[in-house]
Amino acid sequence: MKHERVPVLIVGGGYAGLSAAMLLAWRQIPVMLVERHPGTSIQPKAFGVSPRAVELLRPVPGVEHALGQIWEGIGDGMRIAIAPSLSAPNPHMIMEDQGLDFLAELTPAIQVGAPQAEIERVLRGKAEELGADLRFSTELVTLDQDGEGVTAVIRSDGVDSMVRADYVVAADGYRSPLRQALGIPTTGKGPLGHMFSIMFDADLSGLVREREVTLWYLQNDVFTGVIVTGTGVGAHVVGVNYDPDKGESAADFTPERCVELVRVATGVPDLDVRILDTASFTLAHILAERYRHGRVFLAGDAAHTMPPTGGQGGSTALQDGCDIAWRLWLVLTGQAGPGFLDTYDAERRPIGTLTADAQLANLGVRMPPAQRVDYPEPLEDYVPALLGYRYHSTAVVAEPGDDGSLLEDPRVPTGRPGGRAPHVVLDWDGQRISTIDLFASGFVLLAGPKGLAWTDAGRRVQEQLGIQLTRIRVGDELTDVEGVFGKRYGVGEGGAVLVRPDGYVAWRSPEPDPAPAATLERVLRQILSR
Repeated sequence: MKHERVPVLIVGGGYAGLSAAMLLAWRQIPVMLVERHPGTSIQPKAFGVSPRAVELLRPVPGVEHALGQIWEGIGDGMRIAIAPSLSAPNPHMIMEDQGLDFLAELTPAIQVGAPQAEIERVLRGKAEELGADLRFSTELVTLDQDGEGVTAVIRSDGVDSMVRADYVVAADGYRSPLRQALGIPTTGKGPLGHMFSIMFDADLSGLVREREVTLWYLQNDVFTGVIVTGTGVGAHVVGVNYDPDKGESAADFTPERCVELVRVATGVPDLDVRILDTASFTLAHILAERYRHGRVFLAGDAAHTMPPTGGQGGSTALQDGCDIAWRLWLVLTGQAGPGFLDTYDAERRPIGTLTADAQLANLGVRMPPAQRVDYPEPLEDYVPALLGYRYHSTAVVAEPGDDGSLLEDPRVPTGRPGGRAPHVVLDWDGQRISTIDLFASGFVLLAGPKGLAWTDAGRRVQEQLGIQLTRIRVGDELTDVEGVFGKRYGVGEGGAVLVRPDGYVAWRSPEPDPAPAATLERVLRQILSR
């Protein structure tokens, strides 16, 4: 049997697995990904990437531009409604021309409404370009771990090989054989329904607007489900709910029935339909009770399966992959101690639960009142959940009196530890950039214009601890264009803020410190579990 060695093995080639592979390869950590399917998704699946996910992906050169090109080629917006069919005269509009232009004041990241199939294609291509070893048509057979690492047996074309890795990312979907094999318990509502997805080609001119993603929740005498047009993959999709408890199954969806269901969904009885692909999937609300088991980390649907209502499931999976990548990088390069990896569960699990519960609440709103008993209430304001969630762990030095909140309004940034570092426009030798552009390559120490003692201390501590730390005085080396840095980050001219590679504030000192080097070393040792 062939034996191979790699620092990180990823199981699963969806959003979480591909983003982790790409970000690890970008950070020059050798990584192998195995995926049992022959390639990435054919069907469009999830739509859109949240601005926070784009912020985490955009440091990899070319990715943001590629995602923007996909979206530009598809459309200018999205409409969502409830109706009996696509041609019904009076659909109940849920969202129409709802602009997110205000986000430009909060983030430099572009808006991306592209489908998962196209985004996965970009992530795969970039990961392979950066040197990630992606193996499709390859499945995990067994996995055992010990105090020094993980031993996995993988199988491709009937041939087994053994892989030894330091860590494993389990991004193997909502059923997650790895999660089950590790005995990680789950909570949540469980399976909520089953849907059969029909990807088809047909001329829908006159029924839908050009350059627009249209999503209709369908309720008629034949079935309940959805129809999505303007998908960006050269096809449309109808999803039909079915119930195994009533003896229904995916086998019921013959090619002839699929054509008839498409005609019902569009409201055009004689529509010329060509079926391109079919698939079945389960709607569910499943939450893993822990995201770490020894050297294995759950990500994406393996950690938190959520209904699609709200559109944040894919973005949450992307963020998981990006998040575990920078933490593994710090540990594998010796910048952080092994205990630092406990912060992944501490920080990401509360946010995964919050997001999944919010999507469940959105589903409940679309259900009859009798069916949504014990469902959570929808979020009153969705913007904090997009860009304002907060982390609490040993990788954050909380300030006295911190309320422990999971959300804050990014439109009123505070810069307090545990929150996302606010967007501030800077001038760098005549070029306009954002503070967000400074993060990702390592830690960043942002000091006020009179914070020379902090940046000098940062240089000494960087050398002493052997970490990647960029030191910048805002208002001196870089111009604070709008003069808002101090207010948004909560520091005076002699203060400083320490920002992590994920763009989150780890610690701050609003004012000068009598012993800046000692303070900074103590803070970094705590944050990095050193």
